[in-house]
Amino acid sequence: MAQFINKRENVVTEAIDGILSASRSKLARLDGFPHIRVIIRNDWDKSKVALVSGGGSGHEPAHAGFVGAGMLTAAVCGDVFASPSVDAVLAGILAVTGPAGCLLIVKNYTGDRLNFGLAAERARGFGLNVNMVIVDDDIALPDLPQARGIAGTLFVHKIAGAMAERGATLEAITVAARRVISSTKSIGMSLDTCTVPGSSKENRIPAGMAELGLGIHGEPGVEQIVYSDARTAMDAVVRKLAAAMDDKPHVALINNLGGTSVLEMSVLVHELVNSSLGKSLSHIVGPAAMMTSLDMRGFSVSVYPAEEADLDALGEAVSLAAWPGLSQVTPIVIMPMPDGLTPIAPLPSQHDQTRKFLFNCCDMLISAEQDLNALDAKSGDGDTGSTLAGAARALIKAIDRLPLADHAQLLRAIGQELSQTMGGSSGVLLAIFFTAAGEGASSGLTLNDALKAGLIRMQEIGGARAGDRTMVDALAPALDALDVSLQSAAKAARAGANLTATFVRANAGRAVYINAKQLEGHIDPGAEAVARLFEHLAI
Repeated sequence: MAQFINKRENVVTEAIDGILSASRSKLARLDGFPHIRVIIRNDWDKSKVALVSGGGSGHEPAHAGFVGAGMLTAAVCGDVFASPSVDAVLAGILAVTGPAGCLLIVKNYTGDRLNFGLAAERARGFGLNVNMVIVDDDIALPDLPQARGIAGTLFVHKIAGAMAERGATLEAITVAARRVISSTKSIGMSLDTCTVPGSSKENRIPAGMAELGLGIHGEPGVEQIVYSDARTAMDAVVRKLAAAMDDKPHVALINNLGGTSVLEMSVLVHELVNSSLGKSLSHIVGPAAMMTSLDMRGFSVSVYPAEEADLDALGEAVSLAAWPGLSQVTPIVIMPMPDGLTPIAPLPSQHDQTRKFLFNCCDMLISAEQDLNALDAKSGDGDTGSTLAGAARALIKAIDRLPLADHAQLLRAIGQELSQTMGGSSGVLLAIFFTAAGEGASSGLTLNDALKAGLIRMQEIGGARAGDRTMVDALAPALDALDVSLQSAAKAARAGANLTATFVRANAGRAVYINAKQLEGHIDPGAEAVARLFEHLAI
């Protein structure tokens, strides 16, 4: 897979210099590239306890992103997923440690433990007061004698960092760090493995599966489970965490493992807060990418039963963009709609034939969702099917409050429903179409003429004409032919839709941004939806 790198052997050093260039001169690095890669605070005066952490690169923003006032004093960076050398760690210790001493915060991996441990011994030989804590928060493999250190490390960085900034002693900070470590529990889940720069990707996780408990270096997890949606994924994570937690209020840290979109992470927070664990969560850190695994499409959740002093430390503001801050879990606030926008609901009425007709139309649009999405992906953003199916599901849900026996009011009600539930420009245009058609029917027009009036209004506002490669290319001929028969309308709609595949330029909709080669041979998805609907009704 293509990546934005130059040479594999230079990726870490170039990334570090990139971080420094954007640090507003708050960070510096020790002279020693490429073997000694240590980032330190530019304002450090050695008067307080120094906090040094680090490990392999590839977990950005950890660890360099957390160097600054209120968190780390220095970060020691190894190659991607490889521990830094003893000399590199020792250089970091010597550069920042003064009379107050130094605490090394190390994740529980053999290389990190050995290299940081030996560097600590050598630093003590220089007469420095150095302590080391080892983070082992991963609960994925309960029988493992040495649990891995993952995103729960951030709790230690922030709480210890706040204490150090306030001038606490090395002994007090070490005691607090060990207390945090002993109570922090974490587990991760991913839909895919990560891609190490310059290496081929390991496709270990099959489509339709998710891996639970995998490590931040791409190590295999405890099990692969069937993936269906965000709720079941979070439930699997919650079950593991709940078994390891005690009955106290907890802070949850929601970590993006690198390749999960911001939108997905917000959905995962929603699921966590509404899960069986939600009642135990008082505060949240994130969601954010904090301890990543390159581009892994996954997330992790860390929980810690924070005491009042810990909450103060976690909530203390820092100027580091990588730290997302602490938020209290609060009920969702819902404000009333502004005056004039609260819809006036029509009086519902029943009409079995109309009800059956609407269900028939909606079922067809829902069944065509994937096909229309695939077609839209060739000339748009791939969501036409989902947009129409979502509107169809909303209409089905609302059907018992619609005026089914009054077609003029029904058209208006459908327009109102679509304006609220259907996204994108297509939702607005169809809302205009049905609302105008309802007005036409109320003024005495026949249903066919009312629909034509709706189309005219939609074209006036939307600007699309026949030949512009939109749903109009199928809808206009279908409505003209509807005066003859439904079968004629279906044939006209199909002919109009098929014709759009010959148009190599669109004059409306998102397809206007697509070049001719991508458009040629592909039917416009909106026109295809109209054609399928008429064909379905004509059967």
